[in-house]
Amino acid sequence: MASAALELMGFFLGLLGLLGTLVSTVLPYWQISAHIGSNIVTAVANMRGLWMECVYQSTGAFQCETYNSMLALPADLQASRALMVISIVLSILAIAVAVLGMQCTLCLEGSGAVKSRVAGAGGGLFLAAGFLALIPVAWTTHEVVQTFYRPNLPSSMKFELGECLYVGLASALISMLGGGLLCVSCCDEQDGGRGRRHGGGYPYPVGGGVLGAGVRTTSQTYRNPTLQVGGINAASRGATLVRSASGSSQGTPGAQGAKKPTAAGYDITGYV
Repeated sequence: MASAALELMGFFLGLLGLLGTLVSTVLPYWQISAHIGSNIVTAVANMRGLWMECVYQSTGAFQCETYNSMLALPADLQASRALMVISIVLSILAIAVAVLGMQCTLCLEGSGAVKSRVAGAGGGLFLAAGFLALIPVAWTTHEVVQTFYRPNLPSSMKFELGECLYVGLASALISMLGGGLLCVSCCDEQDGGRGRRHGGGYPYPVGGGVLGAGVRTTSQTYRNPTLQVGGINAASRGATLVRSASGSSQGTPGAQGAKKPTAAGYDITGYV
């Protein structure tokens, strides 16, 4: 039950990470123009993303222009595009694989450990997707910070961290967390199948002390009744009771010569 809860939590975290990664990839809020120094005019704000560059004016006009040539872009921007797209593809594939291997689905039912391994594979894909999305976000954050603190660069060419960088960072971490939960649930489910096997039946008492007039030691062996097919009398279906007792000679004189008949059947202790 705990592994199923971990699987559901990991799956929904991975799905949330996919949505965040998709939003941060599409929107152009990776770099926002910094209004510092002589560049204090906030009437115009420039924004850069992976696919387009936008300008927002205080009048409400919002204009965007996509990059015309892909090969003319910087190498880090091209690598960021590729890594984010690959991360989204891996997340979609991880969702499909995780659905097949989760305990709450009927896919691969009765396949044993294969179903849990499939869920673990989905978790591994989520981990890879989150790691790939983390690389361009961290690299772009480093470049923005390094450019911002260059003293010889004009203030109009400096940018600050955009909202997509924060969303991308959170999405990458959430995807990795979801993948880790799926992997842990897979390991827990496999370990749970190696539990201790209980033997059939109940233990029988080997001996017991009986309080009486003297010291008495009793050793009893109980056997299950055997059902016979045919014309066997119903009285033979009771359990065979074998008692070997060693009585003490210190008992009362009237009780030494008396013998109690042994009745066939079940003992009052309830052991069969």
